[in-house]
Amino acid sequence: MSKISDDVRKAFKETDDLRDLGLTTPDSIVRYDDICYGEDAKWQSLDVYRPKNAGDEKLPVIVSVHGGAWVYGDKERYSFYCMDLATRGFAVVNFTYRLAPEFQFPASLEDTNSVFKWVFAHASEYCFDTENVFAVGDSAGAHILGLYSAFCTNKDYTKLFSFKPLEGFKPKAIVLNCGAFKLELSDDPEDMNTGLMHDLMPNHGTEEEMELINVSSKVNSDFPPCFIVTATGDFLIDQPALMIDKFIKYSVPHEFHFYGDKDNELGHVFMLRIREDAAKICNDEECDFFRKFIN
Repeated sequence: MSKISDDVRKAFKETDDLRDLGLTTPDSIVRYDDICYGEDAKWQSLDVYRPKNAGDEKLPVIVSVHGGAWVYGDKERYSFYCMDLATRGFAVVNFTYRLAPEFQFPASLEDTNSVFKWVFAHASEYCFDTENVFAVGDSAGAHILGLYSAFCTNKDYTKLFSFKPLEGFKPKAIVLNCGAFKLELSDDPEDMNTGLMHDLMPNHGTEEEMELINVSSKVNSDFPPCFIVTATGDFLIDQPALMIDKFIKYSVPHEFHFYGDKDNELGHVFMLRIREDAAKICNDEECDFFRKFIN
């Protein structure tokens, strides 16, 4: 593991611990925890959250792909955020995927694909409405979700992998929060992206590998409708423009939302800070976007 990845794990854990301090499971939520969706119970597990008052009603589904610079994070770190989304009337699937450097690309993409297959296989058990399956991802999770959406809709991209998506499936709509969509490497050994790609990619980020994980170059007219977000203090603030150019070129329905202003700076993945007003507004608007596509 590079020093950069090690530092990311330590720093992100500290900020996440502070962010979630004192949060508890809402009384309005029923949760099903630690469900294995693959062969590895440590890395391939998920939770399902549903509003208690929904009973056995079929609910639209949100699959959450967590962030963490491809080297950090799990479902535990996203449980409060995902339960907060569930209070808005959705069944939410919150999963852990295999991280770099222990597992390199495309492990995270393969796991994401496995989770969507699990949703369809267990729809009756958890009262999922499989006609209305959505997804949200932030930061590295937005990157993975963007690649997954391309994997479902771009046949030239699909054929590059040994695993395959559910036939005929793509998310009904997606949310990409503060994402990285085209990564640039540097000759500087201290550069964060370079260190992370060294750990993520089998050949440490060759030109071919960087193109393989370039989300913006995989968009076509079948890409799912997208709600794409950045904010005043987001260090990836320039990335959405790369996607929006392609959305316009290929007539992909989309909404671009920019949060914060000069008097109210909002940081990277601010929507995870569920106690803050800006996060509540953003998460409300994202769920409203999904509702536009419910049958």
